[in-house]
Amino acid sequence: MKHKYGFVTFLLIVVAFAGYCFTVLYVGSREKEEEGYFVVTSFYPMYIAAENIAGQAENVTLANLSEPQTGCMHDYQLTPEDMKLLSQADLFIINGGGIENFLSKVAKSYPNLKILDASEDVELLEENSHVWMSIKRHKKQVENITRGLCELDEGNRGYYEEQKEAYLMELSKLEEEQEEIRRKVQGESIISFHEAYHYLAEDYGLTVAFTLDLDEERQVSAGEVAEVISALKDNDSPVIFAEELYGSEMAEMVKKEADAAVCYLDTILRGDYNPHSYLQGMEENIRVIKEAYGVE
Repeated sequence: MKHKYGFVTFLLIVVAFAGYCFTVLYVGSREKEEEGYFVVTSFYPMYIAAENIAGQAENVTLANLSEPQTGCMHDYQLTPEDMKLLSQADLFIINGGGIENFLSKVAKSYPNLKILDASEDVELLEENSHVWMSIKRHKKQVENITRGLCELDEGNRGYYEEQKEAYLMELSKLEEEQEEIRRKVQGESIISFHEAYHYLAEDYGLTVAFTLDLDEERQVSAGEVAEVISALKDNDSPVIFAEELYGSEMAEMVKKEADAAVCYLDTILRGDYNPHSYLQGMEENIRVIKEAYGVE
């Protein structure tokens, strides 16, 4: 008889424990639903893409890991504040392609953090990770980001898909403008002062004859200046693609020597958090390129 009562008692304890666990899980899920989701992006172009998909969703909070004036992430060093931010994240959206060189540290510190590589299944130009500079490739990044948000927050799938389609439509309009220019300039050569412009060159059917990758720490030698001038003359490449922040001094020097046209182009690495900034930056790039090549 004692064994019978003991078994009944044990069974009641199991049932009670199971009920407790279910309650904890249910309450936890309800709290998460009420609190929403915290999504962190690695740097500016990823934030703008995510903002266009999820920026107005009531249960999603977006944050950017780096300041909008940081620029490229090649040499970015994580701060204690960054690590704290990531510790609270439900999803970390990265560009991928190796540009976030701190990623292994993040993965090691937060093994349960969901990391979305926006460049997954996107064809890179060799080891060049500036994939957002190609509108057709960036459209794939937008689709990847949408997929990650839908997996995180299934309840808002319809909203995210709707936002994605609207944004892709705007990107496609820019792509059509590019195609009109491409038909008139493809086959021409350029000199590039930033490897990000290799993606622009491919979208326009241009050939990169010479590259001098400039940034805030780049010291240019007299020999390199001579190489740029030689490349301009040897390849019949009268157009330079440069970033005004770091390339203007070099570009103006070469322009005097070789009578080259300079296109100061936006790399979409800096700006305010205006969700239209990618579209506006690319639209301005289109205008500058049309002007340089005399395209009406």
